[in-house]
Amino acid sequence: MQSFYKGRTGRLVLLSLSIGLIVFGLWFSGTNSFKLIKGYMLYKSEHPDTEVAEVSNTPKKDITDKINRNDLYPKRPAKGEEFGTLYIPKLDANLPIFHGTDEDELEKGVGHFAGSVLPGEKDNSVLSGHRDTVFRKLGEVGKGDLLTVTTSAGQFTYKVRKVRIVDADDRTIIVPKPRATLTVTTCYPFDFIGDAPERYILIADLIEAKQI
Repeated sequence: MQSFYKGRTGRLVLLSLSIGLIVFGLWFSGTNSFKLIKGYMLYKSEHPDTEVAEVSNTPKKDITDKINRNDLYPKRPAKGEEFGTLYIPKLDANLPIFHGTDEDELEKGVGHFAGSVLPGEKDNSVLSGHRDTVFRKLGEVGKGDLLTVTTSAGQFTYKVRKVRIVDADDRTIIVPKPRATLTVTTCYPFDFIGDAPERYILIADLIEAKQI
C-alpha cells in the first residue's frame, strides 16, 4: 500500500511539473511576442520612411535595379572635392556639391554626407547645407517639387515625396532605403538665432536617370 501511494505521489508531482512548464512556456512565449511587436512598432515610429519592401520578400521595382554601383562611380570623390551640382527648379538655384559635411565643405556649398551613397545610386544619398547660405529658401520647396543632381555619372532627377521636421539629433534621416532616395537637410527654424534645435528634411525619390 505504501508503494502505491509513493507511485501515485510521484505521478502527481510529474503532472504538476508538466502543467507548470506548459503554463510557463505559454507565458514566456506571450511576453516575448509582445516585446517583439512592441519593438517593431517602436522601430516603425522611429523609421517612418522605411518602405514595406525592407521587411518583405518581394523587392520593389527601382529605377536603379540595372545600374551597377561601380558603373556609376568607378572612382569615388575625395573629401572636400566638388563633384556635382544640385539644381532646385522651384528656387532656380544651382548649387555646388562637395564630398563631406564638415564646416570646410558647408562654407563652400552643399555637403554630401560621406557615409551615404552617391547621387544616382540605390539607397539613401544625404545632402546638407546651411539655412543661412545655400538653403536660405529651402522652406519654399515641398512635396511634389523636383531636385536634379548632376555629377560625372549623369543627371539624376528626384521628386520630393515627403517633408519632415525632426530634432537636431534625429538619426532616422540617414537610415538605408530600399530604393534610390535623396535626402536634403538643413537647420530649422530658418529664422532661428544660434544653434537651431530642429532640422528641415526633404525626402525625394529618383524618377529619372540619364547616365553619361
